[in-house]
Amino acid sequence: MQDSEISQILQKIKTIALVGASDNPSRPSYGVMAYLLAQGYQVTPVSPKLAGQSLLGQQVVASLADIRHPIDMVDVFRNADAAYGVAQEAIAVGAKILWLQLGVINEQAAVLAKNAGLQVVMDRCPKIEIPRLGLER
Repeated sequence: MQDSEISQILQKIKTIALVGASDNPSRPSYGVMAYLLAQGYQVTPVSPKLAGQSLLGQQVVASLADIRHPIDMVDVFRNADAAYGVAQEAIAVGAKILWLQLGVINEQAAVLAKNAGLQVVMDRCPKIEIPRLGLER
């Protein structure tokens, strides 16, 4: 994916579902969620283990289906094997973008999502891409 496409995605999205959220500050998903919130995005953490709790001031839900507002982007902090199931959920809830984090590479999930009309970003991190592309707020 070209930088211009990633830049457009990061500028147009407002709501992010962060799948694989963690309450452990040493985990990458925690730091990325804090960063995205600081950048002004609405971030909903998704974690069956933490559902019902508050994480960085946001209510944690068990699944994408539990989110009651439109989802622009699904940011996936799960292993590559789990990405296909997350892609299926993202399609089911009408998300526009499937973003697979650094090291999360699943071509089948990418093809599934693209065929359903989603844009797919794979093996990248918005916390790295936003400052690299000069998009920090």
